[in-house]
Amino acid sequence: MTNDDLLARHHAVMPAWMPIYYGDEAIEIVSGSGRHVTDAAGRTYLDFFGGVLTTMIGYDVPEIREAVERQLRTGVAHTSTLYLIRQQVELAEKIARVSGIPDARVFFTNSGTEANEAAMLMATNIRRSNQILAVKNSYHGRSFGTMAVTGHRSWSASSLNPVQVSWLPSGDRLRGRMAGLSDGDQIDVAVDELRETLATVTAGDVAAMIAEPIQGVGGFVHAPDGMLGAFKKVLDETGILLIADEVQTGWGRTGEHFWGYQAHGVVPDLITFAKGIGNGFALGGVVGRAEVINAVPAISFSTFGGNPISAAAGNAVLDYVLSHDLQANAQRVGAILLDGLRRLAGETPIVAEVRGRGLMLAVEFVRPGTTEPDPAATVRVFEECRRNGLLVGKGGLYNNVLRMGPPLTLTEDEARTGLTALTDAIRTVNAESL
Repeated sequence: MTNDDLLARHHAVMPAWMPIYYGDEAIEIVSGSGRHVTDAAGRTYLDFFGGVLTTMIGYDVPEIREAVERQLRTGVAHTSTLYLIRQQVELAEKIARVSGIPDARVFFTNSGTEANEAAMLMATNIRRSNQILAVKNSYHGRSFGTMAVTGHRSWSASSLNPVQVSWLPSGDRLRGRMAGLSDGDQIDVAVDELRETLATVTAGDVAAMIAEPIQGVGGFVHAPDGMLGAFKKVLDETGILLIADEVQTGWGRTGEHFWGYQAHGVVPDLITFAKGIGNGFALGGVVGRAEVINAVPAISFSTFGGNPISAAAGNAVLDYVLSHDLQANAQRVGAILLDGLRRLAGETPIVAEVRGRGLMLAVEFVRPGTTEPDPAATVRVFEECRRNGLLVGKGGLYNNVLRMGPPLTLTEDEARTGLTALTDAIRTVNAESL
């Protein structure tokens, strides 16, 4: 079977709104090892996107494979949470310990969407309010509730929603009212906006604010350090909860911290997580204050959330992250990429900004001499990267951002190889744009 055959079959049975990279040249990844994947045509790529920051430890990792195989050999793939699940309890204990939240409780789900949906359920129950504060340019999931708090038009399929949402400014430093402001001024303006929002367009009994420390789908835009801490001081005045969406920023990816929220001098009431903790196995969840998580006034559970197979993988992943100090590796190796890209930005006018932390990096493309987004140039760089043997992602409000979230096990040599492929791609497209 050719790739064309599989692509035609895909289009015949899959929804038209489900995107697939590279159009008519879509690739099927058939094997992987370390930080590399191989497609059906036999071409190998260095993977800087990891299935949207999900293959966090890399491919074919013996420790993870062996943990899953041990569980499979028991013959028990599912029992439901009506019975004790040792793997689930052990993983919950570990996540509670590293969460930074005292007396934490953990609820497992299958994805980040479900985790955010669960967090909002908990927050609205304890606060007896359906009012949520959310951030423009954010993404929190594809379900009815999480789509309502997604501030990104491309991902908002419906204006209908079960919660009342009030919007706060993003950390965008290129455009809008925050452009050109210092970190301190940006925080002051955002806090003033929060106070005005609470005073004018809410009924006063807001349940929670949900925010990504670094916006994922939004193109890795992030506010200055301390912003969430400044917000929390205002929220605490009336008991409004803070939900930190760490689906993409957790587990040491940002390098400087284990969680993205730790850059802000704040401890959230609830943290949502998913993606990397399963390294490809479906695993997400919420960790938070016992008082909040226990506030759901009805029986509830997740049929597959924290099942023995996924929980076995999660235990192996978290053990690997901690025992190999992948947070430090993300900071060290990420600095190679960030420094190289920032040097490149100074000589390529199509690059408006290089941003990110650790192994969560983005490059935003514009028409030279302006801040006008250039999605066409972005696609060209994206495709050139593939030709150079490098897989990256796309995103941003205007679809003009390359997103990179390599496995946290990326080596220095692999970082330099990827940087060369990316640099060549950007220079090629920059020359075409002049």
